[in-house]
Amino acid sequence: MKRALISVSDKSNIVEFASSLVGHGFEIVSTGGTYKMLKSAGIDAIEIDEVTKFPEILDGRVKTLNPFVHGGILYRRDLQTHQETVDEFGIVGIDLVCVNLYPFKQTIEKTDDFDEIIENIDIGGPAMVRSSAKNFKDVLIVTDPSDYSVVLNALDNSSDSFEFRRSLMIKAYEHTAAYDSMIANYMNKRFNSGFGDKQFIVGSKVMDTRYGENPHQKGALYEFDNYFSENFKTLKGEASFNNLGDLNGAVKIAAAFGDENAICIAKHGNPCGFAIRDNLFDAYVEALKCDPVSAFGGVVAVNGVVDATLAEKMNEIFLEVIIAGRITAQAQEIFAKKKRLKLFEYGADKIVLSGDEKSFKHIDGGFVYQDADKVADDEVKNAKLVTKAEASEQELKDAEIAYKVASLTKSNCVVYVKNSAMVAVGMGMTSRVDASQCALKKAKDMGLDVSGAALASEAFFPFRDSIDAAAQAGVKTVIQPGGSIRDDEVIEAANEYGMSLYFSEVRHFLH
Repeated sequence: MKRALISVSDKSNIVEFASSLVGHGFEIVSTGGTYKMLKSAGIDAIEIDEVTKFPEILDGRVKTLNPFVHGGILYRRDLQTHQETVDEFGIVGIDLVCVNLYPFKQTIEKTDDFDEIIENIDIGGPAMVRSSAKNFKDVLIVTDPSDYSVVLNALDNSSDSFEFRRSLMIKAYEHTAAYDSMIANYMNKRFNSGFGDKQFIVGSKVMDTRYGENPHQKGALYEFDNYFSENFKTLKGEASFNNLGDLNGAVKIAAAFGDENAICIAKHGNPCGFAIRDNLFDAYVEALKCDPVSAFGGVVAVNGVVDATLAEKMNEIFLEVIIAGRITAQAQEIFAKKKRLKLFEYGADKIVLSGDEKSFKHIDGGFVYQDADKVADDEVKNAKLVTKAEASEQELKDAEIAYKVASLTKSNCVVYVKNSAMVAVGMGMTSRVDASQCALKKAKDMGLDVSGAALASEAFFPFRDSIDAAAQAGVKTVIQPGGSIRDDEVIEAANEYGMSLYFSEVRHFLH
C-alpha cells in the first residue's frame, strides 16, 4: 500500500483530498490538528507518533524531525542499498507528502508579540517539503491546495510523469524559499530598519507578456501579496511589458489626490496631461488640452468610473490603454469599436494602489533598494512661505497638484498647473532650466496660457534663471524643496516679481 503524509496549516479542501487519496489506495499519516480533522471526517488516518515511535515533544516543536519520516521520504527506490537500509530499520516508504507551512504572514499581520511570531516559524514542515522535493522522482510533493485536483487527475490517468513530479518539485522549493525569505525580511525590518545583509525580493507570477521591452526579450509580470490577482482586471486586449510600465506612472499620478475626480494622460510613463474637475468628463477634456499630440497612442488613468459619455469622448482619438476604477458595460461596448484599444480596471469606484513600502531598481550587477517615496499628506500644507507675497487658495491647490505630479515625473522636471489642470510639463532633462524652457515652448505651441499658473520643481532651483523664465510666462506661485546655496538669490528674484514662493524642504527625485 502507498502511504501519504498530510500536515497542513491551510486546511481548505484537505478532507476531500485525503478521502480521494484513500480511494487511490493511499494509507494516510497525519499530524496534530490535521489528524483530528481527518479523523472527525471519518478518514482512517494514522497519527504521526505511531510512525515515529516517539511522541510530539516541546509543545509540538518536534514531531516530524525523525528518521522514520525522513527516511521514508528520502530513500531511493532504485537503489538496493537504500531498500536494505529501510528494511533493516523497519522504515515504511512515504510516497506522497502534502504540506503547507505555519501561517507566519498571517501572524505578523495580526500581532507584534515576538514570542507568538517565533512560534509560528515552521521547522518540520520545510524539512519535509525539501526532503520530498529532493526525492521527487519517487515522492509526489504537494504544497498548494489549488493543486489537489491536478494531482488527483494525474493519479486518475496515470500521468504523474517525471516531468509532472519535477514541476511539483520546483513549486515546492519556491514555497520554502518564499517562506524563508519572508521570515528573513521580517526580522531585518524589525531589527535592521529593513536593510539587512541580504535582501529578498519575492513575487508571484501573474502572467507572461508577449515579450519584454523589445520583441527579442522575454517578459512576465510578477506581483506582491496578490495585488494584481485581486485588483487588476483585463477587460479588453493584453497588457504588454511596456504597457505595464506606462500604466504604473499614470495610475500613481491619477490616484495621488484621494477621491478627487482626477485623470492623468501619460506617454512612456511620463504625464502629458492631468486635470481635476467636478466630473471626469471635464477632467479628461482639460487634461487632453495640455498635449494632445503626445496623448495620441497614450495611456489614460481615470480615478473613477468611465461611463458611456466619457467613452464617446475618449474614442475621438487613438488611445492605446485606458485604466480606471471601473468601466461600465455601456462604455465597454463603445470602446469595442477601437480594435487596438486595451481596457483594464480595478473593479472599484476608484483606483486601488498597493501601498508598497519599498522600491528598487536594477543596475548592472545588482539592484539599489530604498524606502518608497511618497508626498506626505501635509507636505504642501506645511511648506514654508519665504516671500512677501502669499498664494491664494486656488493657487495653493494648483501648487499642490503641480508638486505631486512633479514628484512622480522623471527628473529633472518642472510642472505648471492652472485652475487644477496641468498646462505645461518638462521632464527628463539634464538641467532644470532646460525643463522649464521646454515646458513653456510646448505650452506656447499648444496655445495654452500659462499666466497665473503655479510652478513646481521636484528639486531646488540652483539659480534664479528658472524664476526669471517663470515670471516672463506669468507664473504667480512657485513651490520647490529649497536647499540651494543660492536660495537667497532665488527668493530675491521671486520678491522682485511679486511671486509667492514656498519651500517644502523635501526633495522628490525620480530617476
